[in-house]
Amino acid sequence: MTIIRKMGDSDIDSIMDIWFQSTVDAHPFIDLHYWEKSYEVVKREYLPQSKTLVFEEGGVIKGFISLIEEAFIGALFILPRYQHQGIGKKLLEAVFRHQSELTLAVYEENKNAVLFYKKMGFQIIDRQLNVDSGKAEYIMKKRVLM
Repeated sequence: MTIIRKMGDSDIDSIMDIWFQSTVDAHPFIDLHYWEKSYEVVKREYLPQSKTLVFEEGGVIKGFISLIEEAFIGALFILPRYQHQGIGKKLLEAVFRHQSELTLAVYEENKNAVLFYKKMGFQIIDRQLNVDSGKAEYIMKKRVLM
């Protein structure tokens, strides 16, 4: 059975495993040490402040999306072995049922993610340097008529 549901307290280890595996896999242009340093910050600061939905299938959490202040996608990650199966699209669609506008930041060098977001209707509205990593990122936005 497939469900999209709010993250529960018992999901945190699975979520962090997905975050770490997917982040390292999608960002080979950023040193592994950066992600190792960020792990506890994501776990203890960002996730608790976010609204997070998980995609669960057959009792396995395969991906998640986190929103900051209801309108900014702070994270959308799918375990690498489950990518390209429509999970990211389903998570975005679930969020857009309740939000008419979403914004996100994505690393310019993360070509697959940029293409995915463009395919999902997001448009690049700005380019900036990420303060923490020093890498260029796009700010992308999508509006949905409700």
